[in-house]
Amino acid sequence: MVVKTQSKGIGVTGLRVGTHNVRRYFPKQIPEIELQLDHLQIQCWLAPSFWQGEPEINDSRLCAWLETKHMHGHSDRSPIPLAMIPAGENSFRLQPVSDLDAKKEKPAPGPVAFG
Repeated sequence: MVVKTQSKGIGVTGLRVGTHNVRRYFPKQIPEIELQLDHLQIQCWLAPSFWQGEPEINDSRLCAWLETKHMHGHSDRSPIPLAMIPAGENSFRLQPVSDLDAKKEKPAPGPVAFG
């Protein structure tokens, strides 16, 4: 699924998951999820409002990672799309969408024709 960063100012950045993604990927009323951020794994609390029209994930460790890895150099603070890939029960791996695009665009190995 594709999610977007949501910045409410420097040092207050989280993820906007979207209501469709919440219905599809998140069992109702789970208290937390695990996020895999590069080599770091964190548990993020999901507020009750997550299922009530405010599908946002906010955590200070997630904020620090997003600010360092993805918001650095983006002075306009506009949303950045990220891939949130299921990686087990209530667990997701977060990575740039460009990483997914690169994997899709790799040509399939096959015979090379010389003409």
